[in-house]
Amino acid sequence: MWKKLAVIGMVFCMTTASVVQGAALSPAADKTAAETDATATTATTAAEAATAAEATTADPAAEAVSEKENGAAEAATAAEATTADPAAEYTAEPATSTGMDAISFNSIPYWEKNSPAMASIISYVESVTDRFSRDYIPPEKRIAAFDSDGTLIGELFPTYFDKCLLMYRLLHDSTYEEADPEDRKFAEELETALLNHKPEPASPKSTAQMTTESFKGFTVEEYRAYVREFMEHPAIGFEGMTYGEAFYKPMTALVEYLAKHDFKVFICSGTERSILRELTEGTLDEWIPPYQVIGSTISLTATAQGETQGRDYTYAPDDQVLLEGNMTFKNLKMNKVVSIIDEIGAVPILAFGNSTGDFAMAQYVVQNGGKAYMLLCDDTERDYGNLDTAEKFAEKCKKLGFETVSMKNEFSTIYGDAVIKTDYLQKTTEEEQKEAPDQKADQTKDQEALDQKTDQTKNQETPDQKADQTKDQKTPDQKKDQEEGQNIQDQKTDQTKATDKETDNRTEQQIIEEQENSDEQMPGMDDPLKLKDGQEPEEEEILKPAA
Repeated sequence: MWKKLAVIGMVFCMTTASVVQGAALSPAADKTAAETDATATTATTAAEAATAAEATTADPAAEAVSEKENGAAEAATAAEATTADPAAEYTAEPATSTGMDAISFNSIPYWEKNSPAMASIISYVESVTDRFSRDYIPPEKRIAAFDSDGTLIGELFPTYFDKCLLMYRLLHDSTYEEADPEDRKFAEELETALLNHKPEPASPKSTAQMTTESFKGFTVEEYRAYVREFMEHPAIGFEGMTYGEAFYKPMTALVEYLAKHDFKVFICSGTERSILRELTEGTLDEWIPPYQVIGSTISLTATAQGETQGRDYTYAPDDQVLLEGNMTFKNLKMNKVVSIIDEIGAVPILAFGNSTGDFAMAQYVVQNGGKAYMLLCDDTERDYGNLDTAEKFAEKCKKLGFETVSMKNEFSTIYGDAVIKTDYLQKTTEEEQKEAPDQKADQTKDQEALDQKTDQTKNQETPDQKADQTKDQKTPDQKKDQEEGQNIQDQKTDQTKATDKETDNRTEQQIIEEQENSDEQMPGMDDPLKLKDGQEPEEEEILKPAA
């Protein structure tokens, strides 16, 4: 038994020695063991980290950090997807830890890279869309209001779109035979003045009312179709552009930029809203749907409604909605504030305009903590700007706390490089020839009148002829008296001639002075059109250059 135990002991000792020696002589085994220990340690650390992370998620601060990182990653992914689209060629910023939900850009298409207004707009948008900014505004309160004429779309070709529509309807639409003669006469005077760089004539009633009356009886669909057809006409004063294409490209890009940052964009304009909805269809309606278009309001009626008030009439199955022919609400100045309150129900945080007609809306926005930007009509090369007007307007904006946008210096293009300003149309050769017969007729009438007067003069006897007839019948005393009387008459005649000559000279001088005064009062290329008494206040006279 003892021998068996001794043998077992010897075997155990020999086995242990062999293992120890092998381990000491094998570095690979040593490294493997170390790696095994390290792996075990890492697994333990990871398990501890997971446990710690689970416990930490209950901490709001840690949750915010995680959320910021996720937001940055999402922004980077969205920016990568957007830059792949050539139509939306924004310059994406690198992903940062700002935590912005929307895509962040450092430029807007068609704006100059060094534009102060663009930098200001982007800075403001980033501050109100950053959830970790003290200026953060939730998406449902991000509202922007834009004027239309002169802010989103051209204003002078050679006047507002709706006035151009009126002139076309009254003067060039052969199907419109029921036009009011007085309205047509005014339209002729208006077109002649505008196309010859002269002030608009005073109108007996507002052009907005004239326009509404000229489409009385149209269905809403027929009216909008008419507007759509007119939009295809070439815009007066430009080559390569129709009326429907006359949107400012930088401002269209701005609308898209705001929409991508979860802004709800409204148009608040003095133009009638159905016209605006046609103009924006296919251009801005992706970001400004029809129900976000606010404009002037015209009255509507049903086919069989007659004189019954709308509150007392029930729309029938076979009825159609017709234009009644009255302008009921002109959306200008204070009325823009009213329409914002009535139709939006919230105060915008951004306002964009281009005239004093937009000041009320802009002041309302600024008063409630928002920002307002006003376009300056200072580009005389690509559009019909007015430097003097722009300078005065900029001073007014500065006093009210509105920021300004120089169309000349801050827009890389206005309508697109393919569009060329050509100046307003002057009288054509055909029109001049048409006027020539009338002028000749007037000259003929004047000549005939002059000939009749000459004939009458020839038939009248002169004092000398009368004297000859009575010469033989008078006594010497009578002859003497006659001679003295004739001398007195001759003196009076000489005085009269001198007086007439002096009067003629004064009249000529007065005519010259009147012409000079008229030339001084007549606006030239750089003078604003001034509204006359009785003429409706459009967007504002301050921004209406004659050419």
